[in-house]
Amino acid sequence: MSETPKNIAETLLAEMPRLAQVQTICDPGIDGPYIVAVPDGLRVEDLTAKHRAVVEALKPLQRTGKAILADLESLIAWTNRFKGHETVLFGQIHPAPKLISVIDYHAEGSATVDATAGDPTANYGRHRAVYDFPVSEQWKRWMEIDGKALDKDIFGEFIEANAEDFLDPTPALLGSPGAEVEIWEKRMIDIAAKIQGRFGQYAAINLLSRELKIHEVGHIEVKTNRDTGEAQVQFLTEHRSPDGTPLTLPNLFMIAIPVFEEGALYRLAVRFRYRKAGSDVKFIVSIYNPDSALRDAAREAMDHAREATELPLLMGIPEIGAN
Repeated sequence: MSETPKNIAETLLAEMPRLAQVQTICDPGIDGPYIVAVPDGLRVEDLTAKHRAVVEALKPLQRTGKAILADLESLIAWTNRFKGHETVLFGQIHPAPKLISVIDYHAEGSATVDATAGDPTANYGRHRAVYDFPVSEQWKRWMEIDGKALDKDIFGEFIEANAEDFLDPTPALLGSPGAEVEIWEKRMIDIAAKIQGRFGQYAAINLLSRELKIHEVGHIEVKTNRDTGEAQVQFLTEHRSPDGTPLTLPNLFMIAIPVFEEGALYRLAVRFRYRKAGSDVKFIVSIYNPDSALRDAAREAMDHAREATELPLLMGIPEIGAN
């Protein structure tokens, strides 16, 4: 017996569920897309973003973000809180000191790429922290007058306002025999030897800024070559104190200041010079080799971070997670 033909309405009712059915093309996953075919000509619809938004509505699937930390100890504490086997520190000296902690850096070892799973050692470096070494206020103040010729009054006011920065020379720096020499003292002695320097105490520098008076004495010196009879005439000047004795002044002193904010004190040698300008005297101070001091202080801080976190420290910028 033949089946009774259906009318058009029955046919539409029977076909609509099939035509409206959503077909899954790719099942959802953490790393894979979620793609389905929907009605309206069975167009392809990518629901990956919507699916992940729902999955991560209450909790992220992965730790991401960049922390900007205010001091070195905070970067060390942050790194120790999140570090794993893949964590690496990156240090940079120029153009400005910086320390970067990449928690999810590439795992150690050569890459092993699988056709379906990819490279299991690869990471994006999305969880990281940065500490930009800010120079201290003390460093800014000394660099502001570095190499400038200052009037006695201005120089005197400056050193009085920053008296706590001064560090009097030890017996070893003053050449006392038998004095034990520490490593930092040897560095200062080497600096003094290079520039034929003599270290002065704060009290002496302060007194000079108040009371120094210079008398300039000039005389003519004639040198004659007895073989040829040729004569050389030279006008010489020398600076003397008011009582007429030759002027001998210290040309070095020491300060101990943090190079970076919240950093440890760093001993620095400062060159001290004067210049006679008419009846006045100008004083000039300049930190000896400030670039070296900045570099050494940054390396010391980075080495401290390496030891405190027990992580590898690489000098440079990582290829991932740097921005």
